[in-house]
Amino acid sequence: MASTGKQTTDEPETAVETARRQLERAAAHLDVDPGVIARLKHPDQVHRVSVPLKRDDGDTEIFTGYRAQHDSVRGPFKGGMRYHPGVTEEECIGLSMWMTWKCAVMDLPFGGAKGGIVVNPKELSNEEKERLTRRFAEELRDFIGPMRDIPAPDMGTDAQAMAWFMDAYSMQEGETQPGVVTGKPPVIGGSYGREESPGRSVAIIAREACEYYDYPLEDTTVAIQGFGSVGANAALSLHEWGANVVAVSDVNGAIYDEDGLDIDRIPTHEEKPEAVTTFDGHEPIPNEELLELDVDVLIPAAIGNVLTEANARDVQADIIVEGANGPTTTTADEIFEKRDIHVIPDILANAGGVTVSYFEWLQDINRRQWSLERVNEELESEMLNAWDSVRAEVEERGVTWRDAAYIVGLSRIADAHNARGLWP
Repeated sequence: MASTGKQTTDEPETAVETARRQLERAAAHLDVDPGVIARLKHPDQVHRVSVPLKRDDGDTEIFTGYRAQHDSVRGPFKGGMRYHPGVTEEECIGLSMWMTWKCAVMDLPFGGAKGGIVVNPKELSNEEKERLTRRFAEELRDFIGPMRDIPAPDMGTDAQAMAWFMDAYSMQEGETQPGVVTGKPPVIGGSYGREESPGRSVAIIAREACEYYDYPLEDTTVAIQGFGSVGANAALSLHEWGANVVAVSDVNGAIYDEDGLDIDRIPTHEEKPEAVTTFDGHEPIPNEELLELDVDVLIPAAIGNVLTEANARDVQADIIVEGANGPTTTTADEIFEKRDIHVIPDILANAGGVTVSYFEWLQDINRRQWSLERVNEELESEMLNAWDSVRAEVEERGVTWRDAAYIVGLSRIADAHNARGLWP
């Protein structure tokens, strides 16, 4: 679709800017102590550490790591650990705030955290990544723990990194501590279904949104930006349930077929990285064009800030379900609201990841592993409960889905702060 060509002023927002604006919007609908709102605009703590790494060639290189811990009023800090060259302190703070809201929306006994190392993991050998992870665990030792702060995989990290992290922490503790991280391999205390859970929850919420707005799933067209863990698993579930997934993409571009794609045959990023545009019989289109396709449901499941003032007026989907964290800027959100495009926010839609992380934490504490069937049943139940809580606010207050989700989360957090008080 052709661009409007108009100049825009929608500068990319930092995660913390977006999180604070969303907090303020939700607070306007609630009678919350201003002191609680003031506290929630800032993290409890931010830890910055130097992480030395001996490279394979014998040289030593120093990397910077962060761990932002936003709020623990409802329970231990919880959040991902990413390896990416774009990691910043501000990003970690903003993402930790989103984790606080997400845990509260799902009614999980956690607060939000986020961390990572400023590094390109593609430039590390497997041995270097292991040494870096183990040293990072040691640098963060005083600030983390099964009842204090529980990291999980994120961009650039995976189940193996969590295994190294857990092992390094456990060795110094003198006993195996599987609950210090989630997202581990099941053989050492990880949960079945954890890797697929964010995408599965996106699919569950997309299904519920379609039912709410009277879009029969078998007649619904879906475009999904991103075919990594979130996008691929959302696509597979929706395809299995009868939806017509017509477009998917990876970093190299997108493929589109108005009659629907055979999702089962497209390799996921884990199976074959960056393989979407090589799928036979389909001419690639730009990623940006996928966002503007004439479909019923759009799922941005790749990176943040992809729906902006520059393209929000060209989006033709009726429903947007956020698979990525922060894919929609504040200005784009306002445009979608005026255009009556329903945006289901990330803090609800992709919360399956932290929800199954909670299940994993419970399994580790009790030393009893759940079956995949039980995990998926429990996830379905928790997602539907959260959906019902948010839907009730949408209907009662006439607000957007994002505002409703923040109202649910903020009211629970504020109640917890009021109950615990301020010490001393």
